[in-house]
Amino acid sequence: MEWNEGCQEAFKKVKQYLEAPPILVLATLGKPLILYLTMLEESMGGVLGQQDTSGKKEQAIYYLSKKFIDCEQRYSLWFDGASNLFGKGIGALLASPKGQCFHFSARLSFDYTNNIAEYEVNAIGVIMAIEHQVKMLKVFDDSALVIYQLRGEWETRDAKLIPYHDHIMEMSEYFDKITFHYVPRDEN
Repeated sequence: MEWNEGCQEAFKKVKQYLEAPPILVLATLGKPLILYLTMLEESMGGVLGQQDTSGKKEQAIYYLSKKFIDCEQRYSLWFDGASNLFGKGIGALLASPKGQCFHFSARLSFDYTNNIAEYEVNAIGVIMAIEHQVKMLKVFDDSALVIYQLRGEWETRDAKLIPYHDHIMEMSEYFDKITFHYVPRDEN
């Protein structure tokens, strides 16, 4: 893999985006989610929401508006997840070869480890790529554990991570080509 200025610039954009994610309201664990979708010939839109505590009003958690693009070119997926004293969150950026970026970020209201966060957001990113009908995908992350396990170079031993690993491997079959690349933290 050749790391160039374009890669560095994309990672800076991801970092800036994750520092101030556009979360409308936090999802509440255990409450049903409501999904509204609108599909047109060349685009789609959607809103993910939940009812407020009164049960009378819906609140938006995430809004999605996408224009369909050419799916046969190689896309890049950058993701990060964190669980620390300052909060718990995940974020993904799917970038097309033409520079279009599709973002996802969320704060989760349940406890999890950094490794679970990394796997969770990787799975969400892969789902984003599948929804955009991407056929060739390069996945980048600063978690050596996750990347080397997904590449099959390290065994996934933690029982909590095995379902995530297996799910991503199952979804990987959708792609004509998917590759996983480790990027050290000091380079992202």
